[in-house]
Amino acid sequence: MNHGVEFKNITKRYGIDASAPLVIKGVNFEIEKGSLTTILGPSGCGKTTVLRMIAGLETPTDGQILMNGKDVTTLGPADRNVSMMFQSYALFPHMNVIENVQYGLKMSGIEKAEASRRAVETLGNVGLVGYDDRLPSELSGGQQQRVALARALVLEPGVLLFDEPLSNLDARLRRDMREEIRSLQQRLHLTVAYVTHDQSEALAVSDQIIVMNDGLIAQRGTPQDMYERPGSEFVAGFMGEAMLFPGVAAVDGSVQLGPLSITSRTAVKAGQVKVAVRPEAWHIHRDGSGLPATLRKLAYLGSFFEYTFDTALGPIFVVSPDLTDVLNVGAKVGLTLADHGVVVAWLDSRICSAIS
Repeated sequence: MNHGVEFKNITKRYGIDASAPLVIKGVNFEIEKGSLTTILGPSGCGKTTVLRMIAGLETPTDGQILMNGKDVTTLGPADRNVSMMFQSYALFPHMNVIENVQYGLKMSGIEKAEASRRAVETLGNVGLVGYDDRLPSELSGGQQQRVALARALVLEPGVLLFDEPLSNLDARLRRDMREEIRSLQQRLHLTVAYVTHDQSEALAVSDQIIVMNDGLIAQRGTPQDMYERPGSEFVAGFMGEAMLFPGVAAVDGSVQLGPLSITSRTAVKAGQVKVAVRPEAWHIHRDGSGLPATLRKLAYLGSFFEYTFDTALGPIFVVSPDLTDVLNVGAKVGLTLADHGVVVAWLDSRICSAIS
């Protein structure tokens, strides 16, 4: 496999005291050349520390970092051929757009004419033709981000790093920019490591997702694998909303969830299990068939409704795209499960079977 980045048993503790706790605890992963890997996890899980070690801004306590097969563990940022795009954009306010984009090239000793040519070409790649003379204060948030992206791209890095790049943008612009970043990455065959805490963002842009928790990799895989086949209760809950319910697996592989019976597509060991259910996996029946449920709360979110039902299994959160048959608070209905969005797990948190 042709790896742009490879972590081999990386650990990291801050300070020189051997008793200091590890913030990264023996992490191993690879980022294939020309692919985008998102490092995802809750605050404090270690994802930003991993990104900073790829950049050379932090040095591992133990382990080895390879880039394109070369050991870069002890090399600084200038010797790694990486560019990093920060959450704050970090544009120079007194420089115009073209000067901001050229800055890294000038510091690298590229002659003025060549720096200008590459800067203009890169600004065209991010859709900023004709903005050369504007100051950052004269740009919108999305335009400032495109300038920051152009400044990172113009250096033609072997690895491009993003640290929460969309967190300062509103929802519509965030969607537009994530599509732009993904399109550029694929068109230019960039090797990208991308840190975010936003699960939908990770699902939208990634070839590979790495979910971290408490300094360890909880699971890694394709976006579809991570959402549909989570490897633990933590991943099932973190990759989109999922509710856990107690169930009982029979010898024949069926799983009883209250009055509902689920048929697993793979062998399930008989005994107590937990069933993780996505909110979109529930079907609502006006005739009351399935699990009896009473509507307690609802919210209209434009393209769908969010419902919370009281049931014998406890409160159940449901997302419904049906905008024509709207329930009223107090409505009594039945709930059944679809053949997707349902995962069966052992009580020790190891996922044993996915129904979809």
